[in-house]
Amino acid sequence: MDDHATEAELEAGLDTEFEQLLRGADLRVTRPRLAVLRAVRRHPHADTGSVLAAVRAEEPTVSHQAVYDVLGALSDSGLVRRIQPAGSVARYELRVGDNHHHVVCRSCGVVADVDCAVGARPCLDASDTQGFVIDEAEVTYWGLCPACATQTDHASPDTTRN
Repeated sequence: MDDHATEAELEAGLDTEFEQLLRGADLRVTRPRLAVLRAVRRHPHADTGSVLAAVRAEEPTVSHQAVYDVLGALSDSGLVRRIQPAGSVARYELRVGDNHHHVVCRSCGVVADVDCAVGARPCLDASDTQGFVIDEAEVTYWGLCPACATQTDHASPDTTRN
Protein backbone atom coordinates (compact mmCIF):
# COMPACT_ATOMS: atom_id res chain seq x y z
CA MET A 1 0.00 0.00 0.00
CA ASP A 2 1.42 3.41 -0.92
CA ASP A 3 1.52 6.49 1.33
CA HIS A 4 -1.27 8.20 -0.65
CA ALA A 5 -3.68 5.32 0.00
CA THR A 6 -2.77 5.38 3.67
CA GLU A 7 -3.45 9.12 3.83
CA ALA A 8 -6.78 8.66 2.04
CA GLU A 9 -7.77 5.94 4.50
CA LEU A 10 -6.78 8.17 7.41
CA GLU A 11 -8.92 11.02 6.02
CA ALA A 12 -11.89 8.66 5.57
CA GLY A 13 -11.56 7.47 9.15
CA LEU A 14 -11.34 11.02 10.45
CA ASP A 15 -14.36 12.05 8.39
CA THR A 16 -16.33 9.22 10.01
CA GLU A 17 -15.18 10.44 13.43
CA PHE A 18 -16.05 14.05 12.52
CA GLU A 19 -19.50 12.93 11.32
CA GLN A 20 -20.11 11.21 14.67
CA LEU A 21 -18.93 14.31 16.58
CA LEU A 22 -21.25 16.56 14.57
CA ARG A 23 -24.24 14.26 15.08
CA GLY A 24 -23.40 13.96 18.79
CA ALA A 25 -23.54 17.76 19.03
CA ASP A 26 -26.91 17.80 17.19
CA LEU A 27 -25.32 19.46 14.16
CA ARG A 28 -26.06 18.39 10.61
CA VAL A 29 -23.21 16.78 8.73
CA THR A 30 -22.41 19.08 5.80
CA ARG A 31 -19.48 19.30 3.41
CA PRO A 32 -18.49 22.77 4.70
CA ARG A 33 -18.49 21.55 8.33
CA LEU A 34 -16.38 18.53 7.46
CA ALA A 35 -14.01 20.71 5.41
CA VAL A 36 -13.62 23.17 8.32
CA LEU A 37 -12.92 20.35 10.77
CA ARG A 38 -10.30 18.90 8.41
CA ALA A 39 -8.72 22.35 7.97
CA VAL A 40 -8.51 22.94 11.73
CA ARG A 41 -7.05 19.46 12.22
CA ARG A 42 -4.38 20.09 9.57
CA HIS A 43 -3.65 23.63 10.78
CA PRO A 44 -3.96 23.85 14.58
CA HIS A 45 -4.21 27.43 15.86
CA ALA A 46 -5.12 28.70 12.38
CA ASP A 47 -6.90 32.01 12.03
CA THR A 48 -10.12 32.36 10.04
CA GLY A 49 -8.33 33.39 6.85
CA SER A 50 -6.10 30.32 6.97
CA VAL A 51 -9.07 28.05 7.65
CA LEU A 52 -10.93 29.67 4.73
CA ALA A 53 -7.98 29.11 2.37
CA ALA A 54 -7.69 25.46 3.41
CA VAL A 55 -11.45 24.91 3.04
CA ARG A 56 -11.53 26.55 -0.40
CA ALA A 57 -8.71 24.29 -1.56
CA GLU A 58 -11.19 21.40 -1.04
CA GLU A 59 -14.51 23.15 -1.55
CA PRO A 60 -13.97 26.21 -3.79
CA THR A 61 -17.59 27.38 -3.59
CA VAL A 62 -17.72 27.72 0.21
CA SER A 63 -18.18 31.39 1.13
CA HIS A 64 -16.26 33.40 3.69
CA GLN A 65 -19.50 33.85 5.67
CA ALA A 66 -20.14 30.08 5.65
CA VAL A 67 -16.71 29.45 7.18
CA TYR A 68 -17.38 32.10 9.88
CA ASP A 69 -20.77 30.52 10.59
CA VAL A 70 -19.33 26.99 10.76
CA LEU A 71 -16.50 28.09 13.07
CA GLY A 72 -19.08 29.80 15.31
CA ALA A 73 -21.33 26.72 15.42
CA LEU A 74 -18.40 24.39 16.08
CA SER A 75 -17.07 26.68 18.83
CA ASP A 76 -20.50 27.06 20.43
CA SER A 77 -20.98 23.28 20.42
CA GLY A 78 -17.54 22.66 21.96
CA LEU A 79 -16.17 20.71 18.99
CA VAL A 80 -13.60 23.43 18.26
CA ARG A 81 -11.87 25.71 20.73
CA ARG A 82 -11.56 29.40 19.86
CA ILE A 83 -8.59 31.18 21.40
CA GLN A 84 -7.59 34.80 21.02
CA PRO A 85 -4.25 35.74 22.53
CA ALA A 86 -3.96 39.45 23.40
CA GLY A 87 -3.38 41.53 20.29
CA SER A 88 -4.09 38.60 17.97
CA VAL A 89 -6.96 37.50 15.78
CA ALA A 90 -9.10 34.54 16.82
CA ARG A 91 -7.55 31.14 16.23
CA TYR A 92 -9.09 27.68 16.29
CA GLU A 93 -8.01 24.23 17.44
CA LEU A 94 -9.51 20.78 17.86
CA ARG A 95 -7.90 20.17 21.25
CA VAL A 96 -10.90 20.60 23.54
CA GLY A 97 -11.96 19.13 26.84
CA ASP A 98 -8.62 19.39 28.58
CA ASN A 99 -6.95 22.14 30.52
CA HIS A 100 -4.02 23.13 28.35
CA HIS A 101 -2.47 26.50 27.68
CA HIS A 102 -0.65 28.24 24.85
CA VAL A 103 2.71 29.79 24.15
CA VAL A 104 2.82 32.64 21.62
CA CYS A 105 5.85 34.00 19.79
CA ARG A 106 6.10 37.77 20.24
CA SER A 107 7.88 38.09 16.90
CA CYS A 108 6.08 35.91 14.33
CA GLY A 109 2.87 35.09 16.24
CA VAL A 110 3.13 31.30 16.02
CA VAL A 111 1.07 29.53 18.71
CA ALA A 112 1.77 26.14 20.32
CA ASP A 113 0.05 24.06 22.99
CA VAL A 114 1.52 23.78 26.48
CA ASP A 115 0.25 21.20 28.97
CA CYS A 116 -0.33 22.25 32.57
CA ALA A 117 2.87 22.37 34.58
CA VAL A 118 1.64 20.31 37.53
CA GLY A 119 -1.38 18.10 38.06
CA ALA A 120 -4.60 17.84 36.10
CA ARG A 121 -5.92 21.37 36.69
CA PRO A 122 -3.76 23.42 39.01
CA CYS A 123 -4.80 26.72 37.44
CA LEU A 124 -8.42 26.07 38.41
CA ASP A 125 -7.53 26.05 42.09
CA ALA A 126 -7.35 29.79 42.61
CA SER A 127 -6.02 31.02 45.93
CA ASP A 128 -9.15 33.19 46.33
CA THR A 129 -12.20 32.63 44.10
CA GLN A 130 -13.93 35.86 45.21
CA GLY A 131 -17.12 33.76 45.32
CA PHE A 132 -16.86 32.72 41.67
CA VAL A 133 -17.41 29.11 40.61
CA ILE A 134 -14.35 28.71 38.38
CA ASP A 135 -14.64 26.28 35.49
CA GLU A 136 -11.86 27.46 33.19
CA ALA A 137 -8.54 29.24 33.32
CA GLU A 138 -6.67 30.77 30.43
CA VAL A 139 -2.91 30.99 30.66
CA THR A 140 -0.82 32.33 27.81
CA TYR A 141 2.95 32.20 27.85
CA TRP A 142 4.80 34.72 25.68
CA GLY A 143 8.32 34.61 24.28
CA LEU A 144 10.24 33.85 21.11
CA CYS A 145 9.81 30.62 19.17
CA PRO A 146 13.01 28.67 18.37
CA ALA A 147 13.25 30.13 14.84
CA CYS A 148 12.84 33.74 15.98
CA ALA A 149 15.14 33.25 18.98
CA THR A 150 17.83 31.94 16.62
CA GLN A 151 17.35 34.95 14.32
CA THR A 152 17.59 37.30 17.30
CA ASP A 153 20.77 35.59 18.49
CA HIS A 154 22.32 36.15 15.08
CA ALA A 155 21.01 39.69 14.59
CA SER A 156 23.26 42.66 15.03
CA PRO A 157 22.46 44.94 17.99
CA ASP A 158 21.04 47.54 15.59
CA THR A 159 18.37 45.14 14.24
CA THR A 160 17.18 43.57 17.49
CA ARG A 161 13.65 44.43 18.59
CA ASN A 162 13.14 46.15 21.94
